[in-house]
Amino acid sequence: MAALSTTRIQWLIAAVALLFFVPGLGAVHLFDWDEINFAEIAREMLVTGDWLQPKMAYEPFHEKPPLFIWLQALSMSVFGAGEFAARLPNAICGVLTLVVLFRIGDRLQGRTFGLLWCLAYFGSILPHLYFRSGIIDPWFNLFIFLGVLSLIRASNTAANEGRTNKEKDRAALFTGLWLGLAVLTKGPVGLLVPGLCVTAYWALSRFRAVLRIRHLGLMAFTFILVPSLWFGIDLLRNGPTFLLAFFDRQMAMLSTEDAGHGGFFGYHFVVLLIGCFPASIFALQELLKPTRTDARSNDQRRWMAILFWVVLILFSIVRTKIVHYSSLCYFPLTYLAALRLQRLWNGERATMWPRVLLGAIGSLFALITSVLPFLGMDIDIVRPLTANDAFAGGNLEAEVHWTGLETLAGLCMVFVLFLGHRFFAKADHRKGIPVVFGGTAVFVLVTLYFFIGRIEGYSQRAAVEFFQGKADERCWPVSHGY
Repeated sequence: MAALSTTRIQWLIAAVALLFFVPGLGAVHLFDWDEINFAEIAREMLVTGDWLQPKMAYEPFHEKPPLFIWLQALSMSVFGAGEFAARLPNAICGVLTLVVLFRIGDRLQGRTFGLLWCLAYFGSILPHLYFRSGIIDPWFNLFIFLGVLSLIRASNTAANEGRTNKEKDRAALFTGLWLGLAVLTKGPVGLLVPGLCVTAYWALSRFRAVLRIRHLGLMAFTFILVPSLWFGIDLLRNGPTFLLAFFDRQMAMLSTEDAGHGGFFGYHFVVLLIGCFPASIFALQELLKPTRTDARSNDQRRWMAILFWVVLILFSIVRTKIVHYSSLCYFPLTYLAALRLQRLWNGERATMWPRVLLGAIGSLFALITSVLPFLGMDIDIVRPLTANDAFAGGNLEAEVHWTGLETLAGLCMVFVLFLGHRFFAKADHRKGIPVVFGGTAVFVLVTLYFFIGRIEGYSQRAAVEFFQGKADERCWPVSHGY
């Protein structure tokens, strides 16, 4: 890799990302509530020709701004309305995200760090999986993260030492641009999170000024300009209806267990530990025993740690608990993991407890993907668990064909863990790190191939086929009791 130019490395990253993220995007119907809603809104944009006001069932939709839905509508205008087109924007986001992480990492601490950061993101389960979805969060998170990075470049902190005023001015303008795009993608959290990060940094710095008034003004200019290009037009066309309804919706998600999505305070701690395997193991180690080098790198690490804790604590307080609410943590979490991985890459020996935790969580994934096919072949074992849930019991009546070959996913993870353990035990981390993270990416791909269609067979296929069967009839199908 050292012999390759930086440009060629970026093209290689993009090619690998496309190979993993694009194939199979349309293999199953849309799953998630949000996937279905956003795709339908995009489809209706094409049908009505009205791209300015999002509509669901041809009625105004007030829950989200339209930027991501515009991306889906553009995709559908090229590839047709369907699952592939609805998910393609996030696959493209995945390619851009990995290239951006390499570029940023290379600029901050060199090529090796950039590659390790990129690998940590690509080879962790939920970060990888989200680029194959049709939900808003991958683009939303990327815009916020780019905004935070630009904010750091505009700040008066050690992480920004040596930059000219002209460079800081440009960074301030880009901060407003990225955060404005974030707000236009999902809403005010795109400004809330960076604002809380600056406040936390300011407090930890004993209330020394973080940003100059000039730079705040430049940020405010572009931040207001970008969202107002749509919000302003909507306000003129339709009055304050969207803004009022949107505000009510945001408050409902903050203060109530909206749509039945509740959970305990530590919900997102568990989601990140298990879902961001294996990067979460190395990030946890870095949080417990920080890497200390020069003042600039230490300050950059401080910003990333602040971003991580702000997002994690904020969405632990929010009463609506949904897995992807903490997905912005994937950026600082994999950054922290990359710091630890770089130390191992440079010769530091891996301690025992991270290796044990790596084996334990990896074995859990291997066990689940090995046992599920046998339960599917003898569904009567599971049936008593649904005795008090008629809907779940009815889903188990679906005819889903299991062959036993599905256990290859579990065997894939076992093989990855075995090789990873051998290399780490010998302190051969330059082989162990690519095996663990690259192997986990392959595990995700194999698991999706064998499991996602069969899971859909239980969860929604019967309903989808019923609705499709009514497509040519003069009727209006409505769900009941879902």
